[in-house]
Amino acid sequence: MRVKPPIGRDTRLCMSLAARPGNFGSRFHNRLYERLGLDYAYKAFTTNDLDGAMRGIRALGIRGCAVSMPFKEAVIPLLDSLAGSAATIDSVNTIVNDDGRLTGYNTDYSAMRDLLDRAGVAPELPFSLRGSGGMAKAVAAALRDRGHRRGTVVARNADKGRALANTYGFDWQVEVGDGAAVLVNATPIGMSGGDETALAFTPHVIARSAVAIEVVALPAETPFLRAARAAGKVTIAGADIAVLQALEQFVLYTGVRPGDDDIAHAAAFARGEVD
Repeated sequence: MRVKPPIGRDTRLCMSLAARPGNFGSRFHNRLYERLGLDYAYKAFTTNDLDGAMRGIRALGIRGCAVSMPFKEAVIPLLDSLAGSAATIDSVNTIVNDDGRLTGYNTDYSAMRDLLDRAGVAPELPFSLRGSGGMAKAVAAALRDRGHRRGTVVARNADKGRALANTYGFDWQVEVGDGAAVLVNATPIGMSGGDETALAFTPHVIARSAVAIEVVALPAETPFLRAARAAGKVTIAGADIAVLQALEQFVLYTGVRPGDDDIAHAAAFARGEVD
């Protein structure tokens, strides 16, 4: 393990913006900086002035910024360009600053595809995707690109719900039905700082499913995830999505890809499992 330089004038700053900032990203990135001896520091923020925050990133030379709800779509007009999947799905969760030029990326998409592949989720299974925001867009794109064709976007916002469903060739409805084999919660339901007892899908709907996918990372065990695991369902946890998408952010910011041991340790540290 290399020695990390002390914070000084040459230290590069990375950050995150979220309505409800958590510690996972800060702990994950900073622990990797320590283990790899990189002269970087990472800090989480929230803001009521998104435009001002983007101007600050340019003015202060902040290297990278992770973007969470509710900023993933609102930030797009404030950027100079979109890369890869961010341009395709019109949602950004990562910003890279190259000498004042801000480029938006989406690492949620790649993390979601990877985890769906690892879990062996069959494309033939019908799914119910709850949500219509930036994370829901990333999930919908990942499902479509894996060959999933039988799916429903569940969203009370009719305009956004229909638009998302139409973009990817899925159905839309206001309320959750009970015939989906794959359930995806891409809303803040069950998130820390809100109603942490709320269940994204009813026990009846969960019982009739086969796979449960939770995008909420904090708490690591949401009511939906806990109920699905108790019912013996295949699960994909928001905490796992958080690790993979944060890893790709780290690579974009630093140009360094950590080894498996360093990644596993940083993830465990971010979850509070090791000191």
